[in-house]
Amino acid sequence: MYILDRYLMKQIAGGILISTLVLIPLFSFLDLVDQLDDVGTGFYKTSDAFLYVLMTTPRRFIQISPFIALLGNVTALGRLAMNHELISLRSAGYSPVQISAASMKVGLILMLIIGMLEVFVAPSLQQDAISHRSAAMEQSAELGNNLGIWTRDDKQILRIGNMTHETNQANVEILSLDNNGNLSDYIRAEGFEIVNNNEWILHNVVHKTFNDETVTSSTLEILPWNSFLSDAQISTLTKPQESLSPLELFRYVQHLKATGQESDIYLLSLWKKLGGPIMMLGMLLISVPFVFGSVRTGFSTRLVLAGVTGIMVYILDQIFSNAGLLLKLDSSFIALVPGILLIWFARVWLHRVP
Repeated sequence: MYILDRYLMKQIAGGILISTLVLIPLFSFLDLVDQLDDVGTGFYKTSDAFLYVLMTTPRRFIQISPFIALLGNVTALGRLAMNHELISLRSAGYSPVQISAASMKVGLILMLIIGMLEVFVAPSLQQDAISHRSAAMEQSAELGNNLGIWTRDDKQILRIGNMTHETNQANVEILSLDNNGNLSDYIRAEGFEIVNNNEWILHNVVHKTFNDETVTSSTLEILPWNSFLSDAQISTLTKPQESLSPLELFRYVQHLKATGQESDIYLLSLWKKLGGPIMMLGMLLISVPFVFGSVRTGFSTRLVLAGVTGIMVYILDQIFSNAGLLLKLDSSFIALVPGILLIWFARVWLHRVP
């Protein structure tokens, strides 16, 4: 039995590898097409678009890992079915549940790989890709720790201190230039809030005005400022929630709770880091019943049905997540229940396979 388990796991791992080599280039190509639309904006070049797609590949792999597992398992077991190896396994006393156990063992290894990517690889690469893209498109740059993010328009230079989404804790420096390119105003604030598309409220402000040889300085508790950045541009300066590591998300959720702010979306993103791998295991399990009888009904048909099932599960998961947020359901419930239900349904289906 141990030898058969190893053989099954090897075949399933090979199927998942083939699925990865097919799906990752496909989705990367679609991402590249989307990025090429922005080539020519600012200093954003074709090489930047390729680099962005390459650096976000680990994140893309994590996102589509349930589909990779589903199609990979169907591919591997389907080949065994067409070669009549599954019939031999059944004759040797292997039940569909025992065959699915080999899939689960491979799934646990894949879960470990996803966890390592989620913690150590994907967040930093994705954040660097976003910063590089922002620097090229908006002529802004993240210069490293303690230097923050710089951006500008024709007559103003803006520096925002290091931040994720904690804008009220990020310091701000604004340098205004006159028509001759000389410094006319300097503003430093300890924090800011975005009121609407263009208006910011700066907190604890030091405002200096330069007139010829004189400098006028004033201190203000708050100061309205008309920003030259739109909402879309601001989103490029902050880190999307999916790009944050689990530890970063946990710390930010704690901050939001401590300051009485809404944290449901970020808490859901945190739990999704665990819910995604569980969904992947569910996809592995539910793919096994598709294979039995594939020789009789056609393997390609089973593969298409499995793909359609995966898409339906994804859509239902998105609907459930959005509905859960609207209904103020517990974030752990929203993130974990779809995967757990999928595993339960797959187990019931497996026990009914003849």
